Amino acid sequence: MRPFGSFRKRGFSGHLRPSRKKQGEISSKETRDFHVLRQEEPTNTVSQHIQSPETEAELRRQRRMATTMSMVIAVLSVALIGLILAFIILPSLSQKSATLVTYQAAMPEDVRLDQKRMDTQVQRKPSAPSSAMAKVIASTSPAPISVPVPEVTENPSLEFGSDGDFGSGWGSGDGTGAGGTSFFGQSVRAERICYVIDFSSSMGSQGRADLMRKELSKSIGQLSHGTSYGIVFFSCIAWEAGNQVSLNRNGGTAVVKVPGGKNYKWKKAGGRGWGPDGIGQRANWFTASAKQLADSRQIVKKAPLSSGTSWDKGIEMALDMSPPPQVICFMTDGVASGSDVWARQLGAKAKSRGVQINCIALMEPRAHKDLDELAKRTGGRFSVVDKNGKHKHVR
Repeated sequence: MRPFGSFRKRGFSGHLRPSRKKQGEISSKETRDFHVLRQEEPTNTVSQHIQSPETEAELRRQRRMATTMSMVIAVLSVALIGLILAFIILPSLSQKSATLVTYQAAMPEDVRLDQKRMDTQVQRKPSAPSSAMAKVIASTSPAPISVPVPEVTENPSLEFGSDGDFGSGWGSGDGTGAGGTSFFGQSVRAERICYVIDFSSSMGSQGRADLMRKELSKSIGQLSHGTSYGIVFFSCIAWEAGNQVSLNRNGGTAVVKVPGGKNYKWKKAGGRGWGPDGIGQRANWFTASAKQLADSRQIVKKAPLSSGTSWDKGIEMALDMSPPPQVICFMTDGVASGSDVWARQLGAKAKSRGVQINCIALMEPRAHKDLDELAKRTGGRFSVVDKNGKHKHVR
């Protein structure tokens, strides 16, 4: 055996180990062998699996399943997108466009409104021949035109007419004008005119009814087309022209039958006179046209008279029209009990609503005071008509 020291000289230090050179060589070789083994193991394992029939069959089955699932998902996706588009597009394609239906009302007739014209000319005395020529204003600066000075007399006549002259002159005229009419010589110009006419049985004497029908038909015929008008008749009750009246004075009842409409009842309530039994009747407005005016004139011609005289009922019905009239042409042939009270009360009511009442006393001078009071309170006119149809203007 070799001594211990000889081992140390050869590269061992306390333990038996190779020298550094051989140790490095062994390590490199072992390392290469180890890596080669590591690389060869998986390849051999995969090769063994691939080469196995069961493995290949399983792989093919999985590929088929993956392909099938992909196709199914694609088909379902396309179907879903198609359904969504169908819900969006089909309603708009099948929707029918709505048909618009329009209605056009008949155009109202043109209402011709003419302004009042006043004659401001005053008849003057004849002037002297020397003053016939117009004077010219002289100017120190040149001007293209000259301004004539109208002639003015020193003492112009200021006589416009006395009461008698003005009344007779007004009464003899026809009173007509654009946008108006006349009734027993009283000129009327308004957009809404209501006639309140006495149709009591006393109108049948002394030719009153004939004179009234003639003048009322004439006045209605003169209304300008487009004018709103109403006609109210009265006796002891009031009704709209064209209605049928069934009056039982002894029984104290009356019925007004409106053609094609409802009936309105009246009753006598003791000392308070006649009054509506329930809802009262309201007169209507008519628009003047050729046909409408002809129909109204026919009604005036044929309407029968009734019994009793209470002219407050007719004026009340006219004042309750909507809108109220601007002018009421009121005519009666006599004085009724309580007419002085009616004149004050109805005059105040008409004035509060801006209604002017023109009054006409037909062959009855006794009605002078109350009708004059009614006209005065409303700013209206008052005339008295004699049996020959001549009228005298009082107010």
